[in-house]
Amino acid sequence: MADKNQVEHEQISTSLEVERIDANLFRSKSLWLPLQARGVFGGQVISQALVAATNCVPSAFALHSTHCYFLLSASPATPIIYNVERVRDGKSYATRAVKAVQNGRIIFFMVCSFQKPEPWQPSHQWPMPKVPMPEECELQETRFARILEQPDVHPRMREYFQAVIHERTRSPIALKVAAERDLSQDGIERYMYWMKARSIPKYEAPFQKCILAYASDLNFISAASKILGLTRSGTGKTKIAMNSTIDHALWFYDNDFDFADWLLYVIDCPAAGSGRGVVNGRIYTQGGKLVAVAAQEGVVRADVRGPVSNDGQRKGSAAKL
Repeated sequence: MADKNQVEHEQISTSLEVERIDANLFRSKSLWLPLQARGVFGGQVISQALVAATNCVPSAFALHSTHCYFLLSASPATPIIYNVERVRDGKSYATRAVKAVQNGRIIFFMVCSFQKPEPWQPSHQWPMPKVPMPEECELQETRFARILEQPDVHPRMREYFQAVIHERTRSPIALKVAAERDLSQDGIERYMYWMKARSIPKYEAPFQKCILAYASDLNFISAASKILGLTRSGTGKTKIAMNSTIDHALWFYDNDFDFADWLLYVIDCPAAGSGRGVVNGRIYTQGGKLVAVAAQEGVVRADVRGPVSNDGQRKGSAAKL
């Protein structure tokens, strides 16, 4: 099943697809294990859970927020069961809870809320930062391939970049770096990427949001690692020991975007410490419309161990979650 899943991951239509097995019960059809990951890609679990929840809400309601907790790593070899609970149905808002179960254990929990849109209400948004447009930026895999042309690349790094290029080329989401380590006037470091879905079907608006939820987990918590100066090739306090999502949230402020077009992901990291980091994200259309706001906290550990306690045991470990 794992090989089949890796092939299906190349298409966003099969990445998000779930099978309805009862009124409120759904089952994954494919699961993807990213390079050097502990478990199934978190964005895929979020998006499949949202597809399940969206199928259990009247079409008059539009997804406006989702709050997720990742409890256990998921294996790509066993389907995930998504159990949707119809928590509340009001006149303006509807709430759904989704439990994702694998091998009898809850691996993921999500609460999402849907609203009847009120476009006549006043609005406000932060402006989109000034960045090069997508046509002026290169694909992430092209950028890595250019690095490999340098003769002094370490063999281990060469092998890693080759694997990343292969994975990025097969990904259903295309990424272009718009600005790396951009420093705002108030001293805040930001990372900015253009992203869009490759070969996207003509999905209706509710499922465009599910695709965006998938992409919102790409290159997100890694911003905290970069700001801390952690790399895979580092040592001790500069080497990444773990990068793993704890929770993830999204708020939508547009119901009509098309992810077949490039969207700008603006990411910053307000705080990191104690083996954790929190990142914020804003997602814009090319025209500057703020589509969604994202937030995530994750385990961000360097390859260092905690002090030894009186009983001779380590107080912390870089190897366990």
